[in-house]
Amino acid sequence: MTSYHITNVNLIDRPAQAVLVSDGVIQALGDPAVLQCPPGAPTLDGGGATLLPGFIELQLNGGFGMDFTEDPESIWRVGALLPRYGVTTFLPTVITSPLETVERAMRVVLSDRPADYRGAEPLGLHVEGPFLNPRKKGAHNPEYLRLPSPDLVRGWTPENGVRLVTLAPELPGALETIAALTKQGVIVSAGHSLATQAEAEAGIAAGIRMGTHLFNAMPALEHRAANLTGVLLTDDRVGFGLIADGIHIDPLMVKLAWQLKGGRGFALVTDAMAALGMSPGVSRLGDFDVIVDETSARLADGTLAGSILTEDAALRNLMRFTGCTLAEAAETLTGTPAQLLGLRDRGRLQPGTRADLLLLDADHAVLATCVGGELAFDRRGGQIA
Repeated sequence: MTSYHITNVNLIDRPAQAVLVSDGVIQALGDPAVLQCPPGAPTLDGGGATLLPGFIELQLNGGFGMDFTEDPESIWRVGALLPRYGVTTFLPTVITSPLETVERAMRVVLSDRPADYRGAEPLGLHVEGPFLNPRKKGAHNPEYLRLPSPDLVRGWTPENGVRLVTLAPELPGALETIAALTKQGVIVSAGHSLATQAEAEAGIAAGIRMGTHLFNAMPALEHRAANLTGVLLTDDRVGFGLIADGIHIDPLMVKLAWQLKGGRGFALVTDAMAALGMSPGVSRLGDFDVIVDETSARLADGTLAGSILTEDAALRNLMRFTGCTLAEAAETLTGTPAQLLGLRDRGRLQPGTRADLLLLDADHAVLATCVGGELAFDRRGGQIA
């Protein structure tokens, strides 16, 4: 399909608009009365829905009964189902495990794309561990934790399938590893850490540009002890991901983070795991069984182990917790993660960008999703015709 029209959609700032898509790229947006579409081109009726760029997910451990660390080959199967939640680009997240697991996942991302794949685009791995502080390991297996070293990450590059690495900047060897990864083109994020202010700032000077799931697996805000959390909330050189499920972080603390950093590096993530899209029961995260109820996922000792949060639910939660607008909330799942990853071809609605598109209904739930111009999900059972 070369060209088609999406009609009867509302942009956040303009009602009753249309979009012309050609060869997977947005060619034009505007008033349908003046927008030129090739004669006889197919049409997708937006049904009065709100049009947004597709969601970009920075931290996803799996879903639909599949765990990326345990089974990296599941990345494509999960990706095929993610458009139902509005996701068009994602970073499959591999948690602390033998380094051979990371190498296996790198090969999957690079070479195992199924024929006629129409799901969300796995843009490269988020490697969360093994260079984490054992005292903030969370649901990571301590057996595989290691001290960071540039030698251990020498082949970790975007070209080889690694986009983002989470590590603790206070560990011996961390600053050299941060600098090496940054030079190799990888985004480095501070997380699972007990870094002081000085250690966090040294990590930023070495190349850190993000924090992984703000507030979780890092020091609490403390009025007599400046630390990583305070730095992430106040230093405009870095952004962060935040899990807005009301469980990982109290809504009041989400509001505090928004008031300090909303619109400046604030990205929503779900940290969702294999139980995403499944019924309550026992699931997996890496090496561990996880007990999943209607709202959360926990190890047997009560430790939070990822989430079952969907991206569109996170969007709605952020609006409810903070009072922000839809435009502001949408930016945390589109433009901000694109900026953090250095992506210029997505995260925005403008001519020349990739046609990763999302339609939201009046309740801000996902109605339809296009990935690279291809209709990947439509709740109405519609099609481009």
